[in-house]
Amino acid sequence: MTPHETELTAETQTALERADAAHRHEALFSERAHNIRQSAVRDVFDISIRPGLVSLAGGSPSLTRLPLGLVAETAQRVIMDHGMEALHYGGGKGTLALRELICEIMAEEGILGASPEDVVVTTGSQSAQDIAAKVFCNPGDVVLAEDPTYVGALNTFEAYQVRVEPVGMDEDGLVPELLEARIAELEAAGATIKLLYTIPSFNNPSGITLAAGRRQEIVDICREHNILVLEDNPYGMLRFDGKPLAPLRADNPDDVIYCGSFSKIFSPGVRLGWALVPKHLYRRFYLAAEAVVLCPSMLNQMLVTEFFRSFDWRAYLAESRAVYAERCAAMLHALGEHFPAEATWTTPSGGFFVWVTLPEGIDTYPLLHEAIEAGVVFIPGAAFTPSDAPSSKLRLAFSGVAPEQIREGVRRLAPVVRAAVEANAR
Repeated sequence: MTPHETELTAETQTALERADAAHRHEALFSERAHNIRQSAVRDVFDISIRPGLVSLAGGSPSLTRLPLGLVAETAQRVIMDHGMEALHYGGGKGTLALRELICEIMAEEGILGASPEDVVVTTGSQSAQDIAAKVFCNPGDVVLAEDPTYVGALNTFEAYQVRVEPVGMDEDGLVPELLEARIAELEAAGATIKLLYTIPSFNNPSGITLAAGRRQEIVDICREHNILVLEDNPYGMLRFDGKPLAPLRADNPDDVIYCGSFSKIFSPGVRLGWALVPKHLYRRFYLAAEAVVLCPSMLNQMLVTEFFRSFDWRAYLAESRAVYAERCAAMLHALGEHFPAEATWTTPSGGFFVWVTLPEGIDTYPLLHEAIEAGVVFIPGAAFTPSDAPSSKLRLAFSGVAPEQIREGVRRLAPVVRAAVEANAR
């Protein structure tokens, strides 16, 4: 927000919405349109770009080690040598060269033998979630999801009038017994469960990783109940020790739709992701993707392919992991130094996020306004669950902030948290 802009009060925003609702075109909205909501993360992201604020809100990748000169040279070479192709339409499923590269990247994680013919290039991995909801879900169907889960997925599923039902996690991720119990409860109530949406490695927002020993069990439970697994794995390559756990898709090619992204391992600005789709589901998934975007950007696909082929991307990822490990350590140390003993938090082994839990009875949403006054921004926990209940949790992102800024942000936030804890104890 610039100094010349005026922030609208909640009352003014409500009045404007009511005025809009009185317009004759309001009657033209579909039922689905009423389920489309502004992301709470996007709201806070817009706030967090104000000068002087330390943002621990946005899960933005660090581009500090990205060789921008080489990116520029690659872009120039693509346009100069292949401009007529790069600036034109392309195939709906993505270029073969990029899909071959994607299979190479997935092999680094343990998905071996994937065929480029089973890959659909998407506009970021969120596009793949949208396609899956469109292809598999009718209004009223159920999608199971970890609690908490990615707010963008919640918004996508709700836009298709899908019921998102949360399943509990512990420090080792999704709990198989809770998953079985939730499925049984929903089936007994007559619900139709279509998908399990999961972020098994460094869950957004919690940073928790599904333990290796639980991964096959989770897929087996879903297979038994004819539930597809939608595996969202944008952070899998960012395990600090460089040894990613094998994705759920690795040993389950018929039961898992795998979603990956270049946003976290290269650049979110290229807006490229992918879905590795079981062969028997591929055609409808691909046609649904093509109906929306016609074709992914040829320029961006060729840029990414050429860059990865001419650059040691494995070494680059190793450098990126070191950056994130340092920043995570800075955040954990600052939390231990400044936060009250009543607060607890996760200790991620990769990814972008730390999940903080305050004592029961504290609502972190009102604390956001106090934090902004103190010069720091976070995401309240209520954004990451389909429930409308208050949440005593909050997400802190360390990925896009230098260690000294992380320490300053936690230092600014600590008095706000401490005051809330003390008031809650009275």
